[in-house]
Amino acid sequence: MSKNLFDLNDKVAVITGGAGALGGSMAMSLVQAGVKVVILGRRKEMLDKKVSQITALGGEAIGLACNVLDEKALKKTKADILYKWKTIDILINAAGGNMEGATIAPDQTIFDLSIDDFKKVTDLNLTGSVLPSIIFGEAMTEQKSGVIINISSMAVSQALTRVVGYSASKAAIENFTRWMAVEMAQKFGEYVRVNAIAPGFFISEQNKALLINPDGSYTSRGNSVINKTPMGRFGKAEEINGAIHFLCSQASKFVTGIVIPIDGGFSAYSGV
Repeated sequence: MSKNLFDLNDKVAVITGGAGALGGSMAMSLVQAGVKVVILGRRKEMLDKKVSQITALGGEAIGLACNVLDEKALKKTKADILYKWKTIDILINAAGGNMEGATIAPDQTIFDLSIDDFKKVTDLNLTGSVLPSIIFGEAMTEQKSGVIINISSMAVSQALTRVVGYSASKAAIENFTRWMAVEMAQKFGEYVRVNAIAPGFFISEQNKALLINPDGSYTSRGNSVINKTPMGRFGKAEEINGAIHFLCSQASKFVTGIVIPIDGGFSAYSGV
């Protein structure tokens, strides 16, 4: 096996939502592997903070304020990156999230769903990955190489209560991942690959209150998750990165259209 099979040195990666917990961890890990990283987000102060953390490791990184739902802004961002670094080798669509109105509270039913919030969540999670994939993916087809990684969820393979909008949009992400993988391979050759990861339960600012009480104990939902996770704990952000390196490198050059669970066994366990 070639010692360079996992080599990512001098690649250029774009990470949407790169200032977040998981996206930020991916960015820092890739920089340590010699990747030049561009993190995209809407809040400049968060981008600047994350870039400072990344560059403190000795790598190259820039943060660009950009809304993943703004086609014009994405095209300008692509042009700026190509002007600076001439290539875009990796796109990780880590931007996403949820909204209260697209979630069914314990004292609610599906009939209390806010369709407006449902649409916003679907737009962010699905369209917010489709648009960057099209815009940055076009650059990859022109250079005849590239990797796109989408972010799925445990909410796809089985019904998680409450998170109806998030679940529906992440299910669509898995289908789009497979569809885009086939499209790229059939029409542009074998060198542009599209895959996804499906993280299990990792603590973030978005879900912390749902899973952990102020005193550090698990909430009822947190206990349910732990009981359904054979490893008996929540994931750590850095535990995503091995799969990311694999999917970005030549080690996975015959891998496209797949979704890799990173979940401590959650998706394998029936709970019985």
